[in-house]
Amino acid sequence: MKIAINIPIVGKEEISAVTSILRNGALTSAANQGGKHVQAFEKSVASFVKSKYAIAVNSGTAALQAALYALDIKKGDEVLVPSFTFVATANTIVSTGAKPVFVDILKENYTIDSDDLQKKITKKTRAIIPVHLYGNVANIERLSEITKKYNLPIIEDSAQSLGSTYKGKHTGTFFEMGCYSMYPAKVMTSGEGGFIVTNNKKLRDKLLMIRNHGMIHGYDTKVFGLNLRLPEINAAIATIQMKKLPNFLKSRKKNATLLSKLISDLKIKLPYQRKNENVNWYLYTIATQKRDKLLKKLNEKGIGAASYYPTPVHKTPYYKLNTKLPVTIWAASHVVSLPIHPKVTQKNIEFIAKTMRDIL
Repeated sequence: MKIAINIPIVGKEEISAVTSILRNGALTSAANQGGKHVQAFEKSVASFVKSKYAIAVNSGTAALQAALYALDIKKGDEVLVPSFTFVATANTIVSTGAKPVFVDILKENYTIDSDDLQKKITKKTRAIIPVHLYGNVANIERLSEITKKYNLPIIEDSAQSLGSTYKGKHTGTFFEMGCYSMYPAKVMTSGEGGFIVTNNKKLRDKLLMIRNHGMIHGYDTKVFGLNLRLPEINAAIATIQMKKLPNFLKSRKKNATLLSKLISDLKIKLPYQRKNENVNWYLYTIATQKRDKLLKKLNEKGIGAASYYPTPVHKTPYYKLNTKLPVTIWAASHVVSLPIHPKVTQKNIEFIAKTMRDIL
């Protein structure tokens, strides 16, 4: 028995859509508004998260990069970001010439620590990127207070939180922009892909230019941009996946609820939803002092448990920083994520729980 931590779930509809596009030959579009499949996908996204606009790009990394360009982040600027995240969040800041300033996280749900964040705001700070890690929602109230007090824009890294809400409102829609990923391991996929949501028309118009070399009509570059366009094939897959997303999320919640019930008496830190929060259960993440032993034994049994992330960004060879982030360091050596995606069956969940009980 092998149970992957996350897998893309595609069916006949996606295959048919891809085949149709290949036969038609319109694989991409350099038009300002994008191709017809890109436009259809953007409408479905905006409808789902209830934002005015959605801008499709070719990866979650590109989404963050475009958002930073849209805010004119540049050399000499500082952007506050957690270190306990995938490296892309910090790398996109570096790509603009700006400096990522790493902030600690909360032990309760692994999202940015607003107290540490506020301490690290300087005259050079130009933006904040909180990460809704594992699908958990960052502290929206505190972030709102901080952004108003210091007049700082916020880009929500919602790569892992599509479908997560707080007080009924979707992550990615609380501040200036929200950035999402459609990598194969996410709650829905387009192969590679990403998108940005915003309610600001000026930002939307600028993002449309940024994803297409800064152009509007062609050969009329008005701002700095790159080729960040989402191909029509990926957009068609994503449009179909959006229709399936509610059922994907229901399956994840069902599996998470069952697993929590079966392992609730073990001496581990279980994930949970805070008041008014509805998480998408992208990664069901526990914490235990016996992390390495548990991870090794689970993998030996064919259970694709994984650690996200054993090396915080500020400790990677590229960054090599001595910033003191105690909770980040604790999390990096304690967290384990367990499979609960829609292809995981009740029998699988029971097997995972039994195996954990045997080990712990």
